[in-house]
Amino acid sequence: MLFFNLIKESFLFAISALKVNRLRTLLTLLGITIGIFAIISVFTVLDSLENTIRNSLSSLGDDIIYVQKWPWAPPPGEEYAWWEYLNRPIPSLKEYEQIKKRSDKAEIVNFAASTLRNVKYKSNTRENAIIWANSHEFEKIRNFELVAGRYFTPFESVSGKNICLIGYQIANDLFQGLDPVGKEIKIQGRKITVVGLIAKEGKDILNSGGSLDDMIILPIMYAKSIMDIKSENTNPMIMVKAKKGVTISELKDELRSIIRSTRTLNPKQKDNFALNQSSILNSALNSIFAVINIAGWLIGGFSILVGGFGIANIMFVSVKERTNLIGIQKSLGAKQNFILLQFLFEAIMLSLIGGIIGLFLIFIGSLFASSKIDLEITLTLGNIILGLFISIVIGIISGFFPSYKAAKLNPVEAINNTF
Repeated sequence: MLFFNLIKESFLFAISALKVNRLRTLLTLLGITIGIFAIISVFTVLDSLENTIRNSLSSLGDDIIYVQKWPWAPPPGEEYAWWEYLNRPIPSLKEYEQIKKRSDKAEIVNFAASTLRNVKYKSNTRENAIIWANSHEFEKIRNFELVAGRYFTPFESVSGKNICLIGYQIANDLFQGLDPVGKEIKIQGRKITVVGLIAKEGKDILNSGGSLDDMIILPIMYAKSIMDIKSENTNPMIMVKAKKGVTISELKDELRSIIRSTRTLNPKQKDNFALNQSSILNSALNSIFAVINIAGWLIGGFSILVGGFGIANIMFVSVKERTNLIGIQKSLGAKQNFILLQFLFEAIMLSLIGGIIGLFLIFIGSLFASSKIDLEITLTLGNIILGLFISIVIGIISGFFPSYKAAKLNPVEAINNTF
């Protein structure tokens, strides 16, 4: 009961301080508000950015290996020897066929290549659309939904039929609300029939191939007529998904053996290909965001420090103004702990009010920012709790010494206001 009475009295004293010393209190709260706003807004943006990036990476698949010319990151403990990678051969359809034929640990093997082309439908043109050519296994290795139409048949994929799937944004740009299925688009003057419309997936901040909204999917056999899949410019790759129960390391070992034998590399020669996986990028992201989080604490920490000095200052002034009241309370039997907790709770209340205002401003700012940019910025529950926790800690630290000094006052001297 005493605890709740202390909270009630401290809250009333804090409100009284707000009313009596509006300007002074406003400036004090402003320090905490700016501090909480600075540190939590940084974390809010970083968390939103990290979640968006990781969602983009999740589309790459945790159980998929990408056979490519260039590695996504250098091997552990080694430098990025780009001069060695420069003359490597690119993955080929022959290697794709060999992996399909010889691999016991792969569930799905898909060959892919991409390029940029202008696409037309009547008078509408979409410039630099992403043309992503794939073998028939694409629908099994990459999850997506069709809101209209169908996927390619095995015969259409193998025979190189002039058909395609289009993404949500491509459909909007070219057909502007019309049903695209069954209509013909033109790429380099060639007519291609749209057989399927892919559901909207949203923006891919990494441009890693995570979103199909801005893409046109073609059968690889037809795509050979409008793009050179043997050129490094089309970024050819082989995507291999592991069977259930097969680890990524087991699949990598098997793929390394198959590709080395296909390329007739002797045991002394290094691999002239890269086996990439999403965990490589996730590890790099962990390191990057760890550094950025430290920087965020440093940026917000100075603002919080200024706010903390403001709270300490107003609490010293509050103790000075209520010295007589403290003397009366102590003469009536109030213990030192009661006086200390009374002022300490007041400091915490003031700090919390400033923190709540800062969090509210971040919430409003996140809604505004999300409506203006493609990145969805969200004030998470974790950051709200962190902001309130920091406010409480700052209130305790800033209010302890003024509260301790008030608790140690001599009742007689306090009543005579000789503090």
